[in-house]
Amino acid sequence: MSQTRRPIVIGNWKMNGLKASGAELAAMMGSAKDAPSCDVMVCPPAILIAPMAQAAEGSAVAIGGQDCHANPSGAHTGDISAEMLADAGASAVIVGHSERRADHGESDAEVRAKAEAAHRAGLMAIVCVGETEHQRDSGDAEAVVGAQIEGSLPANVTADNTIIAYEPVWAIGTGRTPTLEEIAAMHGFIRRAVADLKGDVAGNVRLLYGGSVKPGNAAEILKVADVDGALVGGASLKAQDFSGIYSVFD
Repeated sequence: MSQTRRPIVIGNWKMNGLKASGAELAAMMGSAKDAPSCDVMVCPPAILIAPMAQAAEGSAVAIGGQDCHANPSGAHTGDISAEMLADAGASAVIVGHSERRADHGESDAEVRAKAEAAHRAGLMAIVCVGETEHQRDSGDAEAVVGAQIEGSLPANVTADNTIIAYEPVWAIGTGRTPTLEEIAAMHGFIRRAVADLKGDVAGNVRLLYGGSVKPGNAAEILKVADVDGALVGGASLKAQDFSGIYSVFD
């Protein structure tokens, strides 16, 4: 791992969490003090960002959003702008998650526009890419992910404003994970693809693995070459499980 690529573990709570979930965040803030060698972030539902950002202020846990609209404001009922997320206390936002791409039909161009919006608002863009089971079985995994990278990354990508998360769609929430060799191969491919597009910046952009990461497999996954951390789903909802992942870096 490059000396400039500080590991990061990000929890994506998806559509989970109520006000009472602040207790889990408090426990995470306590345990994160013992993981000084990596960054820790939680991305709760939008309605919890402001209170959680306030609660986490000054702690080792950062707060992020799960999606944003490309525009800063306007007649977009139900949507939230990157500027609104920043105003609520978020420091980053996930864009292009496979569930957004599948459930809402988001294209690479739309993901790119959202990443650009994140940069405009001063947020870190966490850009997600990944192939379906059919695409992998058909031998198209690299072609699919390469196209997503080319279409989804803004022109001004730097290590300070963008993280790329590789999440094989068939491993998200299924309990299945690729082999360590498959993860290493895809992360190596992604870094080369970013280098082809963006040059030397690729060496410092953090690449995360996501897809059924849990305390039981985190240690081996997070030691794989070119894996700079994890984007965690279900296992990030409970402090005990989540801390079992980021404590790998202790």
